[in-house]
Amino acid sequence: MGVIKKKTATRGTEGGVKYVCDVCSADITSTVRIRCAHHACHEYDLCVPCFSNGDATHNHDPSTHPYSVIEQHSIPIYTEDWGADEELLLLEGAESYGLGSWADIADHIGGYRSKDEARDHYIKTYVESSTFPLPQRASVNDRTLLETISRDEFQANKKRRIEACKEAAKTAPPATPKQKPTASVPACHEVQGYMPGRLEFETEFANEAEEAVQHMQFDPGDGINPRTGELEPEMELKMVVMDIYNSRLTARAERKRVIFEQNLLEYRKNAALDKKRTKEEKDLLNKAKPFARMMTRHDFEEFCQGLIYEFNLRQAIAQLQDWRQMKLGDLKSGEKYEAEKQQRAQKVQPVNQQLDRLASSRVNKPTPPVDTPNATTALTAPELPIRLGKGAGQGPGGVRADSKILTNGHANGALTPQFPIRTRYVVQPLPNVQPLKFENENATDLHLLTKEEQQLCSVLRIYPKPYLVMKEHLMKEAMRQGGNLKKKAARDICKVSTLHLHGFPFKFRADASGDEQIDVNKCGRIFDFFVNAGWIGRG
Repeated sequence: MGVIKKKTATRGTEGGVKYVCDVCSADITSTVRIRCAHHACHEYDLCVPCFSNGDATHNHDPSTHPYSVIEQHSIPIYTEDWGADEELLLLEGAESYGLGSWADIADHIGGYRSKDEARDHYIKTYVESSTFPLPQRASVNDRTLLETISRDEFQANKKRRIEACKEAAKTAPPATPKQKPTASVPACHEVQGYMPGRLEFETEFANEAEEAVQHMQFDPGDGINPRTGELEPEMELKMVVMDIYNSRLTARAERKRVIFEQNLLEYRKNAALDKKRTKEEKDLLNKAKPFARMMTRHDFEEFCQGLIYEFNLRQAIAQLQDWRQMKLGDLKSGEKYEAEKQQRAQKVQPVNQQLDRLASSRVNKPTPPVDTPNATTALTAPELPIRLGKGAGQGPGGVRADSKILTNGHANGALTPQFPIRTRYVVQPLPNVQPLKFENENATDLHLLTKEEQQLCSVLRIYPKPYLVMKEHLMKEAMRQGGNLKKKAARDICKVSTLHLHGFPFKFRADASGDEQIDVNKCGRIFDFFVNAGWIGRG
């Protein structure tokens, strides 16, 4: 048709809305034009020569169609430097692009109007008007500006302003064109592709959802068969497509809600928090992200903190179990063990100088690691009570000076202490005593015992908790006596009916038979088991 909304490539140029003749395509923006007023011709414009000759195209019929003559309204009506045509384009641009998009509005007006001029003129003329929402000179009878400034004078002023803007544009340095981002990736302080003013993204979820309904039309009275009064199949298909489209819009809005509520647009803040976490914590939180769709921000943060706390507890429990297997009883020994363990992992085996001639045949064969004795080995060795009882003649690390030592076969000559081989202790069953089967009711603290101790308690019919109390008192008494303990003293300790644990009296049922006094034979079996395990020495 006759209207071309020309969008210029550079802001602040002449631009604006252009009108061309629908017959000869001549530019009639700045001259008088003839517009057809018939409903069959939408925005159909003609220049004066073509209208005089009766030329027409498309459905236009010059003999029957009504028309209107549109002149150039380049006269001031509200202010001295803005014409009526520019006021009309200002309101059209505000309606099309929305208030706040002043760059697009100024581009719509043209005539080298900048976005600052468009914004300031709108605020001063319309918003700050004493007759808000109408301008101050909105009355039809107000002809003050027309009497003060004639049409020719106003046209001359407008022409001089445009020429000055053209000269300034020629001498101004070329502005770097703003490139459109190719992808929505993090930028300096925001996420590219996100438009805060519209709360939309450059690429939305189901971005092609509108393609299915862009050409769909609904006219009044369509879809119902006048004979049967039922919905036609074509209309049913359209409604199904609209339902699918609405479901995609709902899914899109739901994803936006999650993004806004969880503050996922704060990329720098989230990235800084993510750097402080370990790799295991990052993997755990990534698996928990789907739960954010069904939680509020506060609940999801508490949920993630709980997961991290549970993960740290599990790691701490696994570390303590590892220390327990290594026979470490305090934190200081555990920290020392972890430090030495890390050193052993980072230790590089020196090259064997004596076997350099065989290096070509052993390039791909790794050198076996060397296990050197350390302080932890000295404190957890099987002969600990023997060394406690015989402290004299011991060398560094608790190794006796007169003990036989052998090298491990490597060039570094590391020494390995030779400890006596401990045979496995087999608990002899007591006469007329059936082994105890541990169940959930009587298996309290069973996990604190080793397999040998569990077998001992089962054969002797002793519950785990009383056994642990007897074990603690026996070990304390043995340490007070230098690691050795007589069998009679061990029986006296086990036969006491009331033992003290952590300063409080602890009354217990010694065995499964219900007696508070434990049998002498059972005390002897426990003493023999401790001696065979190397925990105490026989006095």
